[in-house]
Amino acid sequence: MTRTHQHSVWMMLAPAVSLIGAFIVVPMVLTVWLSLQHWSTQTGFQTAEFVGLDNFREIFGATSVGRDFKGALVNTALYTLMSVALILPVSVGLGLLVYQRNVAGGNALRTILFSTYMVPMIAVALVWSKLYSPSEGPINQMLGWLGIGPQPWLSSPSTALVSIVVLNVWQQVGYFTVLVVAGLTQIPTSLYEAATIDGADGRQQFTAITLPLLKRTLLFSAVIAIINAVQVFEPVALITQGGPVGSTNVLTYHIRRVGIERAQGGLGSAMAVTLMLSLIVVIFALFAFARKVDDE
Repeated sequence: MTRTHQHSVWMMLAPAVSLIGAFIVVPMVLTVWLSLQHWSTQTGFQTAEFVGLDNFREIFGATSVGRDFKGALVNTALYTLMSVALILPVSVGLGLLVYQRNVAGGNALRTILFSTYMVPMIAVALVWSKLYSPSEGPINQMLGWLGIGPQPWLSSPSTALVSIVVLNVWQQVGYFTVLVVAGLTQIPTSLYEAATIDGADGRQQFTAITLPLLKRTLLFSAVIAIINAVQVFEPVALITQGGPVGSTNVLTYHIRRVGIERAQGGLGSAMAVTLMLSLIVVIFALFAFARKVDDE
């Protein structure tokens, strides 16, 4: 590669690299630095005082700060687990449905499914808050037709987090269905034809052909679903504000409350770094597990 060509390459990469550095790398480095400082968000960076790992010791300690953080961490883990556990199988089922060429209205169904993902989460949260309304909400009204009394969807600690998960699944499942359909298009139809000749029924074809060949698509979908889930904020901020009794107090909302409302920038940064590291560990573990399954 000539020097002129190298210079041209760097000139083309410079805008993208500059944007990544300015909006991703610099904020990440700044957050890590602030996590080691005692700093109030109401003051400038020059007032930050180095405290080492004290912020991390406090958020994992036995004080109220530690209890609240660990509760938010558990809520985030449960929210993520439930979201992924619902999104993946539902998206596979819907993907198989809309991929069938002989299904009436398949194109319209694809459009409807993907349109839910394009609706802003703020609008989705506001609509679902009305759907969950104890008195005039359509969900409780339909349950009343079945003889089931009204349920306190968002006002009970046992159902509030699950209700937010359902909202999230409804909003995102269309996007993951499109990913599944894209994965299905990469599977040669000759494999199904050969399996049919060998006498394999639909269930056997799904377990022996479809599911194994969708493995990479499902791995990618799981990673994206996990990243989206740990970033949940709007429905909690708009509907539950972390309640009732802290049952929906997820980490993103808790970090905002600590770092901005309470102006404890050092503690909030330590929580953000912990969330980032936890996400990295989970994703690496997921890739390691997928690689181990491939090797076996």
